[in-house]
Amino acid sequence: MVTLRLPLPGCVVRSYRPEDAAALVRHGDDRRVWRNLRDRFPHPYSHADAVSWIRQATSDRPEVHFAVALDGQAVGGIGLELQSDIHRRSAEIGYWLGASCWGRGIATEAVRAVTAYGFSRFELCRIYALVFEWNPASGRVLEKAGYSLEGRLRRAVVKEGQVLDAFLYAVVAPGGPAAPPAD
Repeated sequence: MVTLRLPLPGCVVRSYRPEDAAALVRHGDDRRVWRNLRDRFPHPYSHADAVSWIRQATSDRPEVHFAVALDGQAVGGIGLELQSDIHRRSAEIGYWLGASCWGRGIATEAVRAVTAYGFSRFELCRIYALVFEWNPASGRVLEKAGYSLEGRLRRAVVKEGQVLDAFLYAVVAPGGPAAPPAD
């Protein structure tokens, strides 16, 4: 099995390992983390949830979900959701970090690295992310990683019983497709 390892100045983005389960629970079982993620990320986050996620992430082909590791320990996750049909040249990026790692530039490094990986590996034209309106720090991560705010999706998500706006950020592949000829 081929595994991914992207060493970065502040962290490593790598394939998940079975031994990451305890660290994922330690960092993922936090309401502050869960609050900024889709509901499919469970709360509370149990050992069984971590084991199931690691099994899924490591069996996906192509591999698109990775651990963010610091000092050998998984402190978060990052991944791409490859789109299909007319959106097949796009992917959505998602990421999370344990609260003890916030504010250290780790998420920005990981987003930059996985964005570059996605463009080089999958012939993508665009990678995008959605950010809940109450999470401006995630928008700053994306902007520092080269993403641009494309728009506000009004009343687009429901989290904790609240209807929220979401912000759409995206980056397009360097040297994208040629412009159509002028009329």
